[in-house]
Amino acid sequence: MPLHDSLLAQDSSPFGMFGYFSDHRDEVLNWLWYHTWLSAVPVVAGLLIALPLGWVARRYRWTYPPLVTTAGLLYTIPSIALFVAMPDIIGTQILDPINVAVALTVYSVALLVRVVADGLGAVPEDVAQAATAMGLTRRQRLLKVELPLAVPVIAAGVRVAVVANVSLVAVAGTIGVPNLGQLFTTGFQLSVGSPYYPPITLGIVLCVLLALALDLLVVGGTRLATPWRRAVSGS
Repeated sequence: MPLHDSLLAQDSSPFGMFGYFSDHRDEVLNWLWYHTWLSAVPVVAGLLIALPLGWVARRYRWTYPPLVTTAGLLYTIPSIALFVAMPDIIGTQILDPINVAVALTVYSVALLVRVVADGLGAVPEDVAQAATAMGLTRRQRLLKVELPLAVPVIAAGVRVAVVANVSLVAVAGTIGVPNLGQLFTTGFQLSVGSPYYPPITLGIVLCVLLALALDLLVVGGTRLATPWRRAVSGS
């Protein structure tokens, strides 16, 4: 029996995702691994780039409008267009996952520049002045006072970027880059005559679970980075 017919002979309802996963476990787990690092690594890289840009936007107020506006414009670029154009920009192959990682780093920077600048701007001025009065240099004040106090605001932006990346990575599956988006492509290709839901449902469930797991990871990291908030809430 041809592969197409044998697949459609199985349970084609959404609950058939369990059987589909059992039959394609290694392939699906491989896609899940690609999807995970393509969602998380660009956010980390984007945050490392956005931190100094956000600081500049906060320190030199005249740079805030152009930096934030430029970042916003970058986010309006359609993801599929950026994925296709990236090989010509950085000199890679069309199906290289690095294309997606670089593109999503651009989107992460676009989201986080404003968040970092606003987070640093939310630090009370009297706190900054007190740190200066204690003898801290501008760099020490940034690292020991302003950045730690800005963590909750920045973390909120990171959570948005992570969840957005999980969704955007799936789009790259339409051009053949390995990730959970391949499940949606497979499901649509097999939906000839009648819908074939198992891979589509499995892709949705795994994307949602991955987004929740990464979000919880960011929340946990935020709690570890702000121990004083737990002390205040517990008092």
